[in-house]
Amino acid sequence: MKLRVAVVGLGIGQQHVKAYQSLPEQYDVVAVCSAHPDKARAVAATLNVPRAPADLAELCQMADLDVIDICTPSYLHYPQTCQALAAGKHVICEKPLAASLREVDNLSRLEAQYGRRVMPIFQYRFGHGLQKLKLLVAKSVTGPSYLTTAEVAWRRRADYYDSPWRGKRQTELGGALTTHAIHALDSLLYVLGPARRVFASITTRVNPIQVEDCAVVSLQMADGSLASLTATLGSAAEISRHHFCFRHLSAASNSQPYTNTADPWSFTADSPEAAAQMAETLAHFVPQGQGFAGQFARFYQALQQGTELPVTLADARAAIELLTAIYHSAQTGQEVTLPIGPEHPRYAGWSL
Repeated sequence: MKLRVAVVGLGIGQQHVKAYQSLPEQYDVVAVCSAHPDKARAVAATLNVPRAPADLAELCQMADLDVIDICTPSYLHYPQTCQALAAGKHVICEKPLAASLREVDNLSRLEAQYGRRVMPIFQYRFGHGLQKLKLLVAKSVTGPSYLTTAEVAWRRRADYYDSPWRGKRQTELGGALTTHAIHALDSLLYVLGPARRVFASITTRVNPIQVEDCAVVSLQMADGSLASLTATLGSAAEISRHHFCFRHLSAASNSQPYTNTADPWSFTADSPEAAAQMAETLAHFVPQGQGFAGQFARFYQALQQGTELPVTLADARAAIELLTAIYHSAQTGQEVTLPIGPEHPRYAGWSL
């Protein structure tokens, strides 16, 4: 049985619509919605979507709707997810899922209360290159991690901030880290597991905005390995890059800014024995869908089979916990130890 889905917010939301439509056996896009009704009607006509209701409240009243996909400005994600859950709909939500750990923890309670599922968007983790590394880690081919580096060097000019919600602390919730490099952080956590200690510096140098557009983050992971992340929105040459160093091999992504978790990746073994084990493991790699379509296909399968979602609230919480630690470290000039619980001064929000 197909899942009937509606997409709210038609910036990145248009890519979501196209991804669902690439999975016609699994999804039927029945509506799109925007704060700009003319845009919603135009997108509906262009993408052959039958309805363009006026607002989220009208969507929530639709009986023939299973999933609401939220692609609105960041500050709306949490209240709109709560609204959709209360209406009995499953929710898929763009990043950042919420503005605080307290909000994420409340969503876990609401998910249980209403008996519906919430899937945060982290589509980059399904690139074939990163999936191959995940397989090698799962099969214990890599050995323990030593050091990981991640770079996000993108370019955002003044016209990007013409939108009234971007670049403002209360509406975008953060800058280069929250809106852009959160995918690189999720990739680190996805492969290596949780972080233990964080020290960070952030600044605003590229555009006259309220949030950071340059950041350097130093991490000690819970497994004892070290990692670093650098992020800027002021690079004329746009790249994204990950480099993982393990005992038995190293893995390096391509540097394409928006597809760096996809192939090609390079895997270099440290010995002939490791090379043989690596080749044997990768020979059994079965590629699945990538990007949004890959995540949505896995979501459909999880709902049908009653299994864990491809991205969970726990995954979103881990990313938001790390963001909270990063911002607190940058604000205080001190190292921050994880995990972060309700007693932490930033549990209720990193931008307070």
